[in-house]
Amino acid sequence: MLLIYALKTTQRITYIFKHICFRILGIDVKFTSTIEEFIAYSGPKLSYGKKELGNELFIQSSDLLTQVGFESIDITVKDWEDTKCFFALGKNSSLPFDIFSASFYLLSRYEEYLPHVKDEKGRYLASESIAFKSGFLENPVVDIWAYKFKSLLIQTFPDIKFSTKKPIIHTIVNANQPSLYKNKGLLRTVIGFFNDLFKFKLKSIFDRSAVLFGFKKDPFNTFNWIINSVINSKSKLTVFFLLGASKNFEESLNSQKESFKLLIKNVSDYQEIGLIFSDEALKDLVILNEEKEKLEAITNRTLGSSMNNDYLVSLPHNYRNLIELEIATDYTMVYEDVIGFRASTCSPFLFYDLDYEIVTPLKIHPIALTAKGLNKVSTSKKIDAVQKIMESVKKVNGTFSMVFYNYNFMNSRRSAILKTLFYEINK
Repeated sequence: MLLIYALKTTQRITYIFKHICFRILGIDVKFTSTIEEFIAYSGPKLSYGKKELGNELFIQSSDLLTQVGFESIDITVKDWEDTKCFFALGKNSSLPFDIFSASFYLLSRYEEYLPHVKDEKGRYLASESIAFKSGFLENPVVDIWAYKFKSLLIQTFPDIKFSTKKPIIHTIVNANQPSLYKNKGLLRTVIGFFNDLFKFKLKSIFDRSAVLFGFKKDPFNTFNWIINSVINSKSKLTVFFLLGASKNFEESLNSQKESFKLLIKNVSDYQEIGLIFSDEALKDLVILNEEKEKLEAITNRTLGSSMNNDYLVSLPHNYRNLIELEIATDYTMVYEDVIGFRASTCSPFLFYDLDYEIVTPLKIHPIALTAKGLNKVSTSKKIDAVQKIMESVKKVNGTFSMVFYNYNFMNSRRSAILKTLFYEINK
C-alpha cells in the first residue's frame, strides 16, 4: 500500500490518485493529513503539496486539485522525454510535472465544460482539445505518465508490489442500422422503392424485393459472420442496437417487429448487448428509461452498457441521466471521425462530476477510434494506423477498443480491409 500525505485531502485528490495508483498500476493507496502518521509509516509513501516535509518522495502540486468548480486555465504543454505533459513543477519535485493535476484535467473532460465550438451535430470537436492542438491525441498520455510514476516508485521503493495487469481487447459493433431493407415498416419501404425508381437504381430495387420476399439475406445482416469471427477469441465484444428513432427517416426501423427482436435475442445468446440511446432519449429522461426497458424486455437482462447516438456527450447532463437509470458503463468517449483518445487514456475510469465535485459510479470506457475515423486514411495504411495505436495501448497494459459497424462486413470489395482488421484485432 502507498501512503499519500496531503495538507487537505480533496475529492479530486482521492479520485485521481486512486485511478492512477489502483486502476492503472494496481497498488492500493491510503491518504493522511496527519504528519505524525506519515512519518511513522514504514512502507512506501509520498507527500503531495507545495512544500516537502523532509527527504521523502515529494511531488509538488499545482492548484487544480484543491480548487472547486472550473474556469479557463492557461496551459503550456512541454516535451517530457518520449511524451508531452503540462503543469510543470520546480526542481524539488521528484517528477518534473504534476501528472495528477494534468490527468484530472483530461479525465474529467474539464475542457468540455468550458466554452467551445461544436460541430453540426452539437458535439465537442477534436480540434478544440488540448490533445489535438499539442499533438498527443493518438497517445494515451495519462497511462504513459502513470508508468513513469511507477518507475519512480520502483526506483525509490525496490520492494514495492504491484498487481499483474495485462492488455485487454474489447471490440465494439455499432448496429444502429442492423438492416438495409428489412424491418422498415410499410411507409419507409414504399418511400425507399420510389426513391430507387426515381434515381433509376434498378439493382437496389431488385435487392430490396429479393430481401423482402425472403429470397436473399439483408446485406447489413452480418451478425452471424461477426459472432463466428470471435467465437474462439479471448477478447470481448459488445454489440449495440438502436431502438429509438434515427435522425434519418429512411434509416429508422420498426423496433416492434418480431424479427428485429429475435435478432437481438440471437446475438445476446453469444455476446454482450448494449443500447444506443436515441437523440430524443438524450433530451428526455422518461424516453431514456423507456428505451432501456424495451431492450431489457427483449433480452431479459439488466442493461449495463450504453452509448449515445452519434457519440454525442453533453456534460454533465447526459452522464447524470445514465447514473439516474443505474447504467454501469458508457461507451461514448470517442471522436467519430478522428483517430485518438478523447480523454487521453486507454483505461476505463469513473465519471467525475465537476459541477457537484463528486466521483460517480458511472464507468467511462475510452475508445481509440471508429471505422469512420479511418475514412481519411488510405487503404494501404489503415492496418498500420490501427496497429500503431494498438501498440501504444499494449505498452501500458491498457484496453484497446475500436468501433466497427455491422455494414462494414458486407460481401463487397470495399469491406475487405475492415473485415481483415476486425479478424486480426480479435484473433
